[in-house]
Amino acid sequence: MLHLLSHYTTESVTAGHPDKVCDQISDAILDVCLTEDPNSRVAVETFGSHGTLMIGGEVTTKANINYETIARKVYADIGYTEPLEVFERVVTQSGDIAMGVDTGGAGDQGIMYGYATDETEEYLPKGVVLAHALARKLELLRRDGTLPYLRPDGKTQVTLKNGNVLTALTSTQHAEEADLETIRLDLTEHLFLPVLGNLDGIDLLVNPTGRFVQGGFEADAGLTGRKIMVDTYGGLMPHGGGAFSGKDATKVDRSAAYMCRFVAKNLVANGHAKKALVSVAYAIGRVEPVMVEAFSEDGKDLSELVAKNFDFRPLAIRERLGLTRPIFQETAAYGHFGVAGRSWEEIVSLY
Repeated sequence: MLHLLSHYTTESVTAGHPDKVCDQISDAILDVCLTEDPNSRVAVETFGSHGTLMIGGEVTTKANINYETIARKVYADIGYTEPLEVFERVVTQSGDIAMGVDTGGAGDQGIMYGYATDETEEYLPKGVVLAHALARKLELLRRDGTLPYLRPDGKTQVTLKNGNVLTALTSTQHAEEADLETIRLDLTEHLFLPVLGNLDGIDLLVNPTGRFVQGGFEADAGLTGRKIMVDTYGGLMPHGGGAFSGKDATKVDRSAAYMCRFVAKNLVANGHAKKALVSVAYAIGRVEPVMVEAFSEDGKDLSELVAKNFDFRPLAIRERLGLTRPIFQETAAYGHFGVAGRSWEEIVSLY
């Protein structure tokens, strides 16, 4: 039986969070590769820590890539001005892996999941939607100058019970001169009220430690792929474990997870379920998945319906969702799902 918890907490982070900086750098590199060579094979990991950035991984592409230039641009565009020493150790993809992928097989083994629910217009759990909305708004308040003392690093979190918000939390980096009381008052007016509406009965928490001046790589290390629950369903649904950012679509960790979301959303949108969970599994180098399953909230098996309407072979996924295009950097913050205009969010008719 597929049921959400009635009492749960979920979080999001801003684009300036150290892990998300790394995700965006990895996906920016992917996009540059795909812009020049749609057949690029990319698996890039980024690690940032205290003034240092390390870019590693495997790339096979005809594109001319300057990894350091891409990384510095992303870092600056997010809003960081601190010095950054950049190292790069990127090699060509293993020929052993390429043998299977070149024939249309999966780039790795693994299990991927997709989920959708009818409780919001985004077809995502309410808590996931609100956590991302708070994080997006927090960044907007910095970028549009409404609260000029805000800095790039930040996190948000909401706790719900029976669909009602009990607690809303934000931790935001700020300038030295900003005092906690001012930040609390400003965020109540400009962040919580616009996003949550009526604040009666909601416990609002702002910078619970009392101070958040040092942020980004100055305060914490960041790593590509360390926010997989923020990227997906807030920890409320299973996750196969594979991260998304920095991987081209031959990596089923990413492409099949997008396909599972596409299928789950369309099962709900077409009235076959109120909540749907889709799962798929692959063997490296094999074209056909070893498993495709789908269930509704009441346990109804929708797998046969899925098999009639959707093709989970890796090449078919890439073609149907248009995943050889340079569309990935903007997915690397505020969740990969529930955003209009992404191909895996399209609603289609099923037969």
